[in-house]
Amino acid sequence: MNDTVFEKQPKFMKRLIDQELKDWKQSSMRKSLVLRGARQVGKTFAVRQLGRTYDDFHEINLEKRPELHLVFKKNLDPKRIIQELSVDRGLPIHPGKTLLFLDEVQVCPEAILALRYFYEEMPELHVIGAGSLLEFAIEQVGLPVGRVQTLTVYPLSFAEFLVAKGQGLLLEAICNKTVFSKVIHDRAINLLSEYFAIGGFPEVVANWVSNGRSLEVKEKLETIINAYRQDFEKYAKKSQLKYLNLLLQHIPLRIGKKFKFQGIGEYRKRELAPCLELMEKAHIIHMVYHTSGQGIPLGAQVDLERYKVILFDIAMTQQLLGLDSKGWFLNPEVEFINQGELVESFVGQEMMAYSSPSMRNSLYYWHRESRGSEAEVDYLTNMKTEVIPIEVKAGKGSTLKSLHSFLSSHLKSPYGVKLSISERSEFDKIVSIPLYAVFEVVEGGSDRVRYLL
Repeated sequence: MNDTVFEKQPKFMKRLIDQELKDWKQSSMRKSLVLRGARQVGKTFAVRQLGRTYDDFHEINLEKRPELHLVFKKNLDPKRIIQELSVDRGLPIHPGKTLLFLDEVQVCPEAILALRYFYEEMPELHVIGAGSLLEFAIEQVGLPVGRVQTLTVYPLSFAEFLVAKGQGLLLEAICNKTVFSKVIHDRAINLLSEYFAIGGFPEVVANWVSNGRSLEVKEKLETIINAYRQDFEKYAKKSQLKYLNLLLQHIPLRIGKKFKFQGIGEYRKRELAPCLELMEKAHIIHMVYHTSGQGIPLGAQVDLERYKVILFDIAMTQQLLGLDSKGWFLNPEVEFINQGELVESFVGQEMMAYSSPSMRNSLYYWHRESRGSEAEVDYLTNMKTEVIPIEVKAGKGSTLKSLHSFLSSHLKSPYGVKLSISERSEFDKIVSIPLYAVFEVVEGGSDRVRYLL
């Protein structure tokens, strides 16, 4: 197999999505696959890694090869399409042996439609489509239900970051819920602090692991942010660009708080709200919706007018805020205490990263606004049929009034979780979990993380 497409691919970057892709390859019920996710989260890299396991791998970037759009626009006959793509590459595409990868597939909507017919008329062909702005193309042409499978890729989680850093033994101990001595617990906290500074963009992490230059981290993050700004022009109306740029700057200022449009320039909700929806479709923000939390599913009791908003990467958030990352290396505990909103945002992005990639997951919180007895729980999750409240503590503080308030008014919830930089403990229906083990509060999260070991 020609290995040139794999050049410069870091071999240490093991990802959670890798297991999902292997399962897809081996499934007897395999469909055409679409990878969703924001720009530069590692979709292309993940498919190339999978491509190593095939006899033959053929990658087509439809943004770089616009002339190939005509192959899909003529008609959607899979045999003709495969024949013409084979002629173009000068090598045959063998169904069952070749992995066909259509990258940046959103620029050619007909190629998205072709995925259905690959499944129906050539099911033995392994084909994957991916792109950073897929949601907008899918909105135009649709995605056939039951004919195409989708998986969402997120930035590196902290567990994946540990593996990239060569800390597999530490991750294994965390998965085993080992009660660490102070020296090992502090090492885990220091690595978590490092992750706060570096974030989860694969290119940034790979560069950091290779040379450890914090200045290059900031430069690469700024380049990525500028790329997102340029993307605004691809999916928004010209009149909306100023709103999108304003929101990108204001969202980091409002993490941890109920989101309000007031005070964002001189603009109103009717102008800004559609742009917030665009940012969610582009996968660069996560909405955290208020829910009563009285049962499963949590989304059935959601209040769509009450929500928080977080960005999908913690380092990107800090870059937009103009924060200096030095504190995360010099005095981690002080930084965790002083940056409570960032810690809350981190927990949200971690919960999304460990959730099932086969569905578009959501985040939830609970807030009681009664006069004299106001209470707020940062996140709600479910473990099977039980609703579990989660309170995030930036430091080692133990005041958990809101958590106890939730448990007293939601008697079906068996316990609450405190996430903090403290060690593991259990007391009075409260399970204290270290911030480096957020995957434990996501159903199935521990099993997914164990794949990395």
